Amino acid sequence: MRKRFSPALQYGLTAILLLTALLGGCVGPMVSAPEGQAAAPSDATSTTGATLILASHDSFNVSEEVLQRFEEENDVTLQFLQLGDAGEALNKVILSKDAPLADLFFGVDNTFLSRALDADIFQPYAPDALAQVPAELQLDPEHRLIPVDVGYVNINADRNWFDEHNLPLPTKIEDLTMPDYQGLLVVENPATSSPGLAFLLATISHFGADGYLDFWRALHDNDLLVVNGWSEAYYDHFTVGSGGSGDRPLVVSYTTSPPADVLFASDGRTEPASVNLNLDGGLFRQIEFVGILQGTEKLALAQKFVDFMLSESFQADVPLQMFVYPVLPGTPLPDLFDQFAEQPANAANMSPAEIDANREAWINAWTDAVLR
Repeated sequence: MRKRFSPALQYGLTAILLLTALLGGCVGPMVSAPEGQAAAPSDATSTTGATLILASHDSFNVSEEVLQRFEEENDVTLQFLQLGDAGEALNKVILSKDAPLADLFFGVDNTFLSRALDADIFQPYAPDALAQVPAELQLDPEHRLIPVDVGYVNINADRNWFDEHNLPLPTKIEDLTMPDYQGLLVVENPATSSPGLAFLLATISHFGADGYLDFWRALHDNDLLVVNGWSEAYYDHFTVGSGGSGDRPLVVSYTTSPPADVLFASDGRTEPASVNLNLDGGLFRQIEFVGILQGTEKLALAQKFVDFMLSESFQADVPLQMFVYPVLPGTPLPDLFDQFAEQPANAANMSPAEIDANREAWINAWTDAVLR
């Protein structure tokens, strides 16, 4: 039996542990269980009847039957603590490093990798299956963060809307600044959204650090809509995700959104209403990682869960649960992915060190140019 903390309990747990972490800065490092929860056994190799906590961003999801298999094989109860979007979740885990929120953390991506490693909150572990993962996805040579999945941020378009308005789909990213596409695009704020930041980085990679703001100013003048997060952009404003009630037929989302469009459609459609544009300058590859938090008293179990996340059963579950690609080559993909998802070759790929060195300056400059 696993447990997902309710939003209220998550808030309370986070507040308690953040307060403990702040006090820990005065009295020295400490690791303690939250009030009302039994302390973990001190034996780091003990697994029998234990509870393992995974902290993550809000989009983490796995099939119940897959998780149950791990619980039964290891006589463990899994608990999940979802802490907001990727950046927010990482901040909470860093702030509580002296009183860890969980045993593991999932959700660091390559846009925050250097920041996460510099915080010194993870301990190394190299699962055997890592030998099968492509080297280009293994960005931490010390194996403190292990790649689990890959996604591609992209612009999705409402194909029917463009057909009905007799307007061709954009074929290059510069098209988005043209009068024909005025008021059609909604993007996420890179200061508050992981795909928003990824899209910003894609434009920087394409236009250069000296040219990306000119592009964004032109987008702003062409009636660009900026919202805080992906859900708001996709479900409130994108004409496909909102069921036709939205006002924007172009949205920053993922190359795996079309399969989701079919899977969750209420009208029984067998083909997606959305299509991937795959524009140079509009694509960014995101890699997501899991790491074992320092201070865990369930080290052996945490290592087993990392092994589990690179197992065939977990990797095969990833596509239709989180709508990203597994990192393990040869993992069977669902038919919807084979038909409608894409792994574009022209996705931007920026080093974590370059991102970390410039992220805040780039976001601040973008905010001045677009929002002020």
